[in-house]
Amino acid sequence: MNNSPLKISFIIAGISILLFWGFTSLLNTNISFVYYSILFVLILCSAFLLIKKYIQKKINLLYRTIHTQKILNEPIYDLDKVEKEVQQWVKEKQIEIEHLKDTEKFRREFIGNVSHELKTPIFNIQGYVLTLLEGALEDEQINRKYLQRTQKSVERMITIVEDLSNISNMESSPETLKTKKFDIVSCTLSVLESLEYKAKKSDITLRFDKEYDPIFVEANESKISQVFVNLVNNSIVYGRDNGVTKIKIFDLETEVLIEVSDNGIGIEEEDISRLCERFYRVDSARSIDKGGTGLGLSIVKHIIESHQQTFNIRSTVGVGSTFSFTLQKY
Repeated sequence: MNNSPLKISFIIAGISILLFWGFTSLLNTNISFVYYSILFVLILCSAFLLIKKYIQKKINLLYRTIHTQKILNEPIYDLDKVEKEVQQWVKEKQIEIEHLKDTEKFRREFIGNVSHELKTPIFNIQGYVLTLLEGALEDEQINRKYLQRTQKSVERMITIVEDLSNISNMESSPETLKTKKFDIVSCTLSVLESLEYKAKKSDITLRFDKEYDPIFVEANESKISQVFVNLVNNSIVYGRDNGVTKIKIFDLETEVLIEVSDNGIGIEEEDISRLCERFYRVDSARSIDKGGTGLGLSIVKHIIESHQQTFNIRSTVGVGSTFSFTLQKY
């Protein structure tokens, strides 16, 4: 029901006349119908003006609260409409509060993760330096060993900071991608060659599933190279002895589908949806031991989505994993 000031005024005026009529009846006073009519109109008008002014004042206050940039061009007396807008405003604020809670939770987790990731190499460096200062500096063999370990910890810190910087730049100030035509087969081959030595140290073989003719795509070549580096690195970190990482390229009508598959340890189904979260690892010990930062897949997802393309993960425990993404065909 629409409770307008006019309706409320009619009710007040009616009740007032009934009370006045009852009072005059008790006093046995005869008052003409015209007098009652005039009195009714006067009470009605007075009540209407007072209620109108009161309601408009309250509505203006509400609108200033829920619409900080909204200007009322005309008075609004429809209380049902106001109620709906207030309910909508409350709903929006509740969503906003939940979003802020999620953001705050993410911030706390992120700071905790960064602190944890940097703490390990820093403590390692501290331990190595103290060992050297306490006498190991004089022993050339121990000296060299601890300096190499220190270098490894420093390189890990640099990798973490660089990965964090990349993600931060992509999120805070997304740049306009500078794309160009390039051969995705040649790009992939360059990455495989650059990681061949690292793969051999882990008994992993990197290869295409077959020979490919040149396939041209429209994308940012350096960023797509980074995608391949991160995905192949991931297959090396979680690969098994004598494992194989295969690259497959499917030439579709308007897009190119690329798959990076391994026969590694595989991923539990409940972990797949979280793999692109920052610092999330299926096996932390294995990842850290092989130089993983837990940021690689998050970077991959950002890069592919910045190309307006899709990134997917399929995996079976004990069988292996497949990471696939699409690119615009030239």
